[in-house]
Amino acid sequence: MIFGGFGPIIAGIVFFILDFTVPAFSLSGCEVLLAVVSTYLLAFVHAGASVFNQIEHWPLARSLACHLGSLYLAYMLCYIVNSWIPFEPIAVALFTAAFVATYFIIWFVIVLSIKAASRKMSEKLK
Repeated sequence: MIFGGFGPIIAGIVFFILDFTVPAFSLSGCEVLLAVVSTYLLAFVHAGASVFNQIEHWPLARSLACHLGSLYLAYMLCYIVNSWIPFEPIAVALFTAAFVATYFIIWFVIVLSIKAASRKMSEKLK
């Protein structure tokens, strides 16, 4: 329940950005509801996608591909359905490049953090 408010907060941040970047920006109640519900669905998919990283008999490449693919599909559908990005080849290409770059930067930082924590734990066990 503590994290339940993040959906509307994320939607609010997106609306705030759109308000400054889109001339005469306005939303209907239906559009606001769609945005809030879709951000909750994104959170649900995001939490569920972590299961791919927990399948021990899968190689790392397969779990990363499934995790990345499921998150990319969910985010892309959300952004297109909410008209946060236009459904045009250049917009989709830019979104894809930004998403993949961000995904791997976050993944790399997490891997480095886990390795550092593992090293500390190994040193304490010695």
